[in-house]
Amino acid sequence: MGSLATAEACDSNAALLASGEIRVLPPIFRIYGRRRAFSGQIVTLKVFENNVLVRELLESGDGGGRVLVMDGGGSLRCAVFGGRLCQLAESKGWAGVVVNGCVRDLDEINGCDIGVRAVASNPVKPGKKVIAEKHVQICIAGTVIRDGEWLYADSDGVLVSSARLSG
Repeated sequence: MGSLATAEACDSNAALLASGEIRVLPPIFRIYGRRRAFSGQIVTLKVFENNVLVRELLESGDGGGRVLVMDGGGSLRCAVFGGRLCQLAESKGWAGVVVNGCVRDLDEINGCDIGVRAVASNPVKPGKKVIAEKHVQICIAGTVIRDGEWLYADSDGVLVSSARLSG
């Protein structure tokens, strides 16, 4: 799926921005991966300092150009997404991954043709205790994100839309 320029989408959809049908995530994310711009339908995952369900979700089938949005609670104590998971996401056809938390193995992530946004990097691996939920409503930095919505990311920012945007 081609990407829509986020600045252009904001300019041409002022009413949708005002109504909250399009939401702009706060500029808290760093850009990783070779794909600087990406978009797709959202699959949500809520995790905290573990990534067992991340692997299970990625291994369960084709990504189909979707975007995995992970609410890691904004934790900076460990990474919940790393190089091997990024390679798996790339091989399964995911367009991108957004992590409200940390990633690690940046050389591997930056070698993948996938878009990744994360708050920071941290070399510490996550725990394996499963504290996670998939396909649930999440909230990242005050912005509500629902499974099945649409995400558009580029160098200017990250948008979430209740419906697919044309462009």
